[in-house]
Amino acid sequence: MSASMWTKLLCAGAVGAIIGGAVVATAAPEFNTRGNRFRPLTYAELTSEQRAFADHEIANGRKPETGPFNINLRSPQMAALAQPYSDYLRFKSPAPRKYKEIAIMLTSRYWGGQYVWYSHRKQALDAGLSLAFITAMAAGERPANMPADEATVYDFCSQLLATRQVSDNNFKSMAGLVGERGIVDLVALMGQYTGLTMLFVVDRYPVPTGAPDEVNKPM
Repeated sequence: MSASMWTKLLCAGAVGAIIGGAVVATAAPEFNTRGNRFRPLTYAELTSEQRAFADHEIANGRKPETGPFNINLRSPQMAALAQPYSDYLRFKSPAPRKYKEIAIMLTSRYWGGQYVWYSHRKQALDAGLSLAFITAMAAGERPANMPADEATVYDFCSQLLATRQVSDNNFKSMAGLVGERGIVDLVALMGQYTGLTMLFVVDRYPVPTGAPDEVNKPM
C-alpha cells in the first residue's frame, strides 16, 4: 500500500475518533441517573450487560433520571424480566385505573415509600380519585364518603396490608366488583409494588425538593 494511501487512512481514522469522541461527550451528560445509597452510575462505567439494558430502556422512551432506572442497573436481568410483568399489571390488566392506583398508593403508604407515593399522587388524581381520598390515605385514615366501588377496593387492600388476611365479606365484595381474575391481578400489583417500594426505601431514593412529605409516619 502506498504511503499516500496510509496517510489517507490514518487521517480518516483520526477524524472518526474525533467524531466518535464528540458523540460520546455529547451523549454522556444526558445519562443522568439518580440515586442515593445506590450511587448514580454514569454511562461510561456500565458493564456490557448494564449498557445493553440501558440502551434498550432508553430506546423504549425510559429516562435514566427517573424512577428505578439506576436501581435496575444493579440487576439488569431481573429488571428486564420484571418489566413485561409490571407493564401488564399496570397498563393491560382489565381493572379500572383508579382501582390500581388505590392498591399502589396503599402499598407505598404501608412501606413509607415517599418516592412512589409522590410519583403516583398525580396519577391517582388523574385516574379519578379525589384529593380528599388521597389526603385521608396519607394520614392513615379511611376516606370518608367513598363511592361504593372505591370503598370495596380500599377495604380489601387496606385489610390485606394491615392484617395479612382478607375477610369473607371483603373477598366476596371484591369478586363481585372485578371478578377472581381481578383479585389475582390486583394482589399481584400490590406485590410488585411492595418489592419496588422496598427498593426505593432501601436506597433512600431522593424525591424532588418541595415534594409533599405526606407518608413519613407509620399507618
